[in-house]
Amino acid sequence: MSKDKTSNPQTEVISDARTLGIPKMLLLGLQHLFAMFGATVLVPMLVNSYFFEATGENITSGLTVAVTLFCAGFGTLFFHVCSKMKVPAFLGSSFAFLGGFSTVANLQDGIYAGMGANEKVAYACGGIVIAGLLYLVLALIVKLVGVKKVMRFLPPVVTGPIIICIGLSLAGSAINNASQNWLLALIALGVIIIFNIWGKGMFKIIPILMGVVIAYVIAVILNACGLTNPDGSAIINYAPVAEASWIGFPKFSFCKFDLTAIFVMAPIAIASMMEHIGDMSAISATVGKNFIEDPGIHRTLIGDGLATSLSGLVGGPANTTYGENTGVLELSKVHDPRVIRLAALFAIILSFVPKFSSVISTMPTAIIGGISFMLYGMISAIGVRNVVENKVDLTKSRNLIIVGVIFVCGLGFSSGLTFTIFGKSITLTALAIAAIAGILLNAILPGKDYEFGKNPEGDKSRGVYVSNTDNK
Repeated sequence: MSKDKTSNPQTEVISDARTLGIPKMLLLGLQHLFAMFGATVLVPMLVNSYFFEATGENITSGLTVAVTLFCAGFGTLFFHVCSKMKVPAFLGSSFAFLGGFSTVANLQDGIYAGMGANEKVAYACGGIVIAGLLYLVLALIVKLVGVKKVMRFLPPVVTGPIIICIGLSLAGSAINNASQNWLLALIALGVIIIFNIWGKGMFKIIPILMGVVIAYVIAVILNACGLTNPDGSAIINYAPVAEASWIGFPKFSFCKFDLTAIFVMAPIAIASMMEHIGDMSAISATVGKNFIEDPGIHRTLIGDGLATSLSGLVGGPANTTYGENTGVLELSKVHDPRVIRLAALFAIILSFVPKFSSVISTMPTAIIGGISFMLYGMISAIGVRNVVENKVDLTKSRNLIIVGVIFVCGLGFSSGLTFTIFGKSITLTALAIAAIAGILLNAILPGKDYEFGKNPEGDKSRGVYVSNTDNK
């Protein structure tokens, strides 16, 4: 049996899961599937709520639960190929891009005037394709000059406040969804809090999944008792489940490109790329191997970026390496990437079961609101954690200026900044303006003091995590 000693002499980690036998490997793969599942399928449900609120239409092709599961599984396998099959990471749906989807959903000018939900999603996904390609640019720069020099231009004093703005910009959506049925919303929120703080073992890693499952079970009971939402509507509508078949292809939708949508989505890659580097640091620390050196951060960036672009190309969400699955690695002590690849295969299989996706899609809006009530606040809090754990010195005027300008731009330009180039109207969103301003100020102002690798614990805290894995 191939084993690596951990710092605790009482425990041993397993590097080759084949020694455990096929049944145990399958169970380990299912464990990783459960860890990523709640957060991954939550993204298309949240995105659908944005577009339904803005257009009155549900998303029927493109960014659906089935497409999301397929892209997560395929993206993970593709990432493993790019990283020489060495990195035990799962690529699930990225929460960093939720603000971008919300912005595109509410675009009403130019070609977006009167546009339906499915077409708007296609343009948003075109922006994701470009965002993924930006990973390749960063990978090339990292390969040429090294990760430390690159990170000096994207320090926590820039990325932390941007992440804070992402969460705060979505707060209104959480309230609107939760107000559909405050009882269900508060139940979902309470379950997440309980499992996040008092959960043990695997339950501590999947608070969102537990929030979804328990709140949904209660919704089913209330619906069976004849209760309705305060506005008189049914708590759950089972009609789509009855109509769905057991076997079928995910409804892919090819993306479309427009500069306005690209400028909405692409700048978010700044935050997600830093999240990726933080995740690689966290996984390296958990497994006890330096994946930033071997296979190299440039390879993992290429894998993540191309997986994101391929996902956007067929109407899927941006991908990101999942902290939840890093938590499972620590919990199970099985560090073999093969079990992650099994989870990816399970996700792909589920994507071809429309009945399963339809059941998930019946999730009451209020439950989604209760979960996002916690999620959006957590995203902003993680931005604060990014600043604190990387010891950003806010007694320095340069740092205060950078943070202040990012906040004002990110929260003040509610309608963005619209201008015309060659007769075409282009809108820079608040987040794009904030990112550009932060990067430029950090590059211009003297006194840069951040160095990647100097504070490993801080470097690990760069991701938009949704579970309490602590990444230790």
